[in-house]
Amino acid sequence: MKMPLAAVDLSADGTQLPASLAFCRPIIAVLIPCYNEAAAIGKVIADFRATLPGATIFVYDNGSTDDTTAVARTAGAVVRSEPRRGKGNVVRRMFADIEADVYVLVDGDDTYSASSVRQLIDHLLRESLDMVNAARTSQSAATYRRGHRFGNAFLSGCVRHLFGNQLTDMLSGYRVFSRRFVKSFPAISRGFEIETELTVHALELRLPIAEIATPYGERAAGSASKLQTYRDGMRILSTIFSLVKQEKPLEFFGATFALLAVAATAIEIPVFSTYLRTGLVPRLPTALLGTGMMLVGFLSLVCGMVLDTVTRGRVESKRLHYLSLPVRFSASRGDRMTTTV
Repeated sequence: MKMPLAAVDLSADGTQLPASLAFCRPIIAVLIPCYNEAAAIGKVIADFRATLPGATIFVYDNGSTDDTTAVARTAGAVVRSEPRRGKGNVVRRMFADIEADVYVLVDGDDTYSASSVRQLIDHLLRESLDMVNAARTSQSAATYRRGHRFGNAFLSGCVRHLFGNQLTDMLSGYRVFSRRFVKSFPAISRGFEIETELTVHALELRLPIAEIATPYGERAAGSASKLQTYRDGMRILSTIFSLVKQEKPLEFFGATFALLAVAATAIEIPVFSTYLRTGLVPRLPTALLGTGMMLVGFLSLVCGMVLDTVTRGRVESKRLHYLSLPVRFSASRGDRMTTTV
């Protein structure tokens, strides 16, 4: 069910906005996926309500066994539920249900700074961006669980190397999106891989994005992280592997061809050398193995070339769908493209 939201005056706190934005009131939705965050969700809602008094705050409960929903309702949020477990399932549901001009996605654990949200939104609107990522900065070693900082750096580095060097904190749960981004995002992931998918979607479609450093704090007392370091880390790594295969098939299958070709050549050199000296092939199984590996390598290369053509067509279709979505709020024009939500 689509829900009308209230417009938000971004200049309510006296912040100087560009002339094009001075008379604009974009409709802003704050989206908070939650699972057992009763200890923190009340403060998160209160902080974002104070910073964005006109925004509608949505809390989507993911089957909590504590008082998360009751606390969220008492704090004044619109509370809904998504029974399928996993953050990806919740984000997909939120993106489908809610209509707005600007979407703020933030975790409900009170580790992200609500005071930074105006800076994120203002940058999104000033530069006509589709996503602004909040890169987490913290001076306290206790903020991150053991392995999380290294895992985030490693996985973010993998994505930067494979898809584009634009974001340093790929796994941040605090982002601001345009309506075009939200309504063109396929949201296939089920769990914490959703952040990887959000990042790769933006990089593959070459959407205008940016990153701003924001404070990152410790969890509230009584709140525990739902991210399991090794299990979810492997899922994220598997998602990156799968996205490389889907989005860059020529590179993926080309690398497979190169590995097989090198191995087959190494196997065949002694066989070929013996044949040149004696005219005989005494190690026939080795010769057949090398030949088979080379054939499989060439088949892999052909698959990569075919799938690359298919992928290009799919990316073009996604891009055309993105462009077909109307721009309902334009910072450059300083007006709303439509008046209803």
